Amino acid sequence: MTETGANLMAAQDCCGSCTAPVTKDAAWYRAASWARRLAWVSLVWMLAEGVIGLWQGFACGSIALVGWALGSAVEGLASVIVVWRFTGARTLSETAERTAQKLVAVSFWLLAPYIAIESVRNLLGEHRSDTTALGIALTALSLVAMPLLGRAKHRLAVRLNSAATAGEGTQNYLCAIQAAAVLVTLALTAVWSGVWWLDPIVGLGVAAAAVWQGIQSWRGDDCC
Repeated sequence: MTETGANLMAAQDCCGSCTAPVTKDAAWYRAASWARRLAWVSLVWMLAEGVIGLWQGFACGSIALVGWALGSAVEGLASVIVVWRFTGARTLSETAERTAQKLVAVSFWLLAPYIAIESVRNLLGEHRSDTTALGIALTALSLVAMPLLGRAKHRLAVRLNSAATAGEGTQNYLCAIQAAAVLVTLALTAVWSGVWWLDPIVGLGVAAAAVWQGIQSWRGDDCC
């Protein structure tokens, strides 16, 4: 199991601790400030990742890369939600936390339909994607950076008792896992055209993961 996968499983296993009372002291406020800052960092990253990923995905005809890039837009939306959650009077609002948690769940579900439909269409049509050196470099970079962001956000989520922050961190983990799958797909198709079917299969996996994580986030099961 990869470190990213282990981090994701550990994050899901510790959710019970989010029901414990949390003292909103100076340390809590610092953690809230860091959650907001990391959300801004993620938003800028996802903007660049999404633009480059879509450009290269459409250029080479890879639905897996396009799906991963669209996932960046969804992750960016989750970051906006967390910034909203920890800004001004909402920082202390339990209602804002519950609203943010639900919105993060919806952001997962926004990704799935398009990716699933395009993946099935490409699979049935035996669509063969080209390779892209820039796409390979971009996914490799995300594979390194996203687990670091995800781990930091899950640690903050425990301190803040924030399912919204944890959901955003989980999206970073998923981004890394999907980046690994897309990276393998792009690398293999670059040397062997016979694995054309791997690209839409990875796309279906992206869609399924988004649906499942949306359910977990909506229930608040992904809170720490």
